[in-house]
Amino acid sequence: MAICLRVLATGSSFQTVAFSFRVGVSTVHYTVRRVCDAIWSNLQHDFLPEPTAETWAQNAEQFALKWNYPNCCAAVDGKHVSITCPPNSGSVFYNYKGTFSVVLMALVNADYKFITVDIGDYGSNSDGGVFNRSAVGQKLHSGTLNLPPDRPIANEPDAQPMPFVLVGDETFPLGPHLMRPYPGRGLSEDKRIFNYRLSRARRVVECAFGILAQRWRIYRRPIAMHPDNVVRVVKATVILHNMMQIMQPTTENDLEEQEAASLSSFQGRQHRGSSVHRHEASRIRDEFKAYFCSTAGAVEWQQRAVNLK
Repeated sequence: MAICLRVLATGSSFQTVAFSFRVGVSTVHYTVRRVCDAIWSNLQHDFLPEPTAETWAQNAEQFALKWNYPNCCAAVDGKHVSITCPPNSGSVFYNYKGTFSVVLMALVNADYKFITVDIGDYGSNSDGGVFNRSAVGQKLHSGTLNLPPDRPIANEPDAQPMPFVLVGDETFPLGPHLMRPYPGRGLSEDKRIFNYRLSRARRVVECAFGILAQRWRIYRRPIAMHPDNVVRVVKATVILHNMMQIMQPTTENDLEEQEAASLSSFQGRQHRGSSVHRHEASRIRDEFKAYFCSTAGAVEWQQRAVNLK
């Protein structure tokens, strides 16, 4: 356990760790694989259980309370885990950043904890494509993700029920249960407000990735392992991350200074995913937009945030 945690926490080479513990390099390789497998198999059910309708509803309450986005069950995004080029792999692991990687696709709750993950897809694939092929993406599209029944987002007698949704960036396709920002520049103020409110909820997944890389510095450099072993490492660190979020949770700091940069990044980036916008999904996004711009759904600082230059 000590050898494995040293490798994960410091990112030191196997040779350095082997010298520190006075063991062989092959022993370090074997130990890291076995301990990572043990962490995943023994702790997954406790710290990364399969989400239920009750879990989604609890997550939505926290997103509404902390990030002012009602009916939001999770934020979704992908992280490229850098690896050394596997032998005879061609360009399948070569990503748009110019490095080799495998993809960690994750859903994160309002407290920066991972809800579910998909690990190991090729770095050359887009986040939207990875999500669509993942188990959670297929369940979302088939309606079997156990999301709670629709409910109104406003406390008004005539309010229409709205679906529970995931929030992602512009690389994900718009869907009835997956919200993404309005694309393009020169957007109207109400659309910029929606993008800002969505960015507040969506960036928890980026914060979770940042916390993960800060705690486990093996992510700070390309991981010199076979892709199958990289998957083992990522699985173990995800479990340990959730465990530490329970024992020593990272609390949200004052993020006001980051909000303008977060908003501008939404407006400046172009859509790289699917261009198919179903009418129902667009209607739902417009309903959220109208609510965020209404008296009942607005937050006092959103006008100031979207007008920052």
